[in-house]
Amino acid sequence: MADSRVPVWLDCDPGHDDVFAILLAAYHPSIRLLGISTVWGNASLEKTTQNACSILTAISKSTSVPVFAGAAHALYRPPMHAPTDIHGESGLDGTNLLPKPVITAANHHPGLNYQSNTAEEAVDAAAAALRSEPPGSAWVVATGSFTNVASLFTKYPELVGHVRGLSLMGGAIGGGFTRAVMGYVDGVPRVGNWTQYAEFNVLADPEAAQSIFGDEELAAKTTLIPLDLTHQVLATQEVRGLLLHGNTATTTTTKGYSQGKTELRTMLVELLMFFAKTYSDVFGITEGPPLHDPLAVAAVLAGLSSEIPFYDYDPADTGKTRERYEVSVITKGTYDEARAGARTGQTVAKLLPPGQEGVRIPRGLDIPMFWKVIEECVERADAANKAGLPFMDLN
Repeated sequence: MADSRVPVWLDCDPGHDDVFAILLAAYHPSIRLLGISTVWGNASLEKTTQNACSILTAISKSTSVPVFAGAAHALYRPPMHAPTDIHGESGLDGTNLLPKPVITAANHHPGLNYQSNTAEEAVDAAAAALRSEPPGSAWVVATGSFTNVASLFTKYPELVGHVRGLSLMGGAIGGGFTRAVMGYVDGVPRVGNWTQYAEFNVLADPEAAQSIFGDEELAAKTTLIPLDLTHQVLATQEVRGLLLHGNTATTTTTKGYSQGKTELRTMLVELLMFFAKTYSDVFGITEGPPLHDPLAVAAVLAGLSSEIPFYDYDPADTGKTRERYEVSVITKGTYDEARAGARTGQTVAKLLPPGQEGVRIPRGLDIPMFWKVIEECVERADAANKAGLPFMDLN
């Protein structure tokens, strides 16, 4: 019997919200996770790669999902300082329950550090996995900087026509694109989260982002999940309770905090609590942290019966006219100039005439359905761990 699941290659930089992106990609019944490539971003490449391997270990997927270390810096720019004020020094601060990885990255050669490894091996592995799937079936999802993805389609341009789609978490539109609260820093309203104008993933490698959006064929297959959308999906206290205890009402309090019904659930909520505090401290968003990255994974389900509905039209449009955009990125300026007020890394979206193909930028989604699906994926991971097969794939 043919496998009807959507094949997905995930490129990420774990990262608190990447944990949930990996969980969703690994345990949604309509997704088949081909592999993971890592990129620097929320922490150094060495740390993001170890984090990815640890997450897979925590959810019993360490031997069924290969991990490849990718780019350690942008295509043409020097290394960038990781956002430790958001994710901590490790990239996954806030819990002691994250297990040590039982398997390291497939291209982490003994005796060499991650900086010494070539990112080409990760790009080659992704290309091979995608090429092995039928044309028009596989998705690439990127939740960190777009360096690996840009390198993939530059080195293997034939893959642009081969893949079904590309889903990116990144960018910020602003200008009232949605009603999401973007936050304030020093009393100044933000569009971006790293500078006033730029979102981190795009600013980290604006040339990589522009190379993707500048390819008309690839842009027509691209879904962009900007901060304007992700800031609608907050891990509120109610959501954290759902993840901690599942659909039960049983709560056990230990040492001043609520203990989850499994160690995995406790770990996930501890990560969210850390994330919540940093978002409150840095951006003044107190209801809960936005869960950016798993939305890029959820977007690949469009058109399936198991989809989480995304709305790619203006809410004020009673006709619900499908929107597509021409997207560009401001690449002029250094990282330091961006922090000083330059618009480097700003995402510029121009609405295209109806019917013209371009980048899909959803304005909303079914948020209760999203959290329901995340909880169901946690339940499946719990079952895998409980089965006593912590390093085997149950699917």
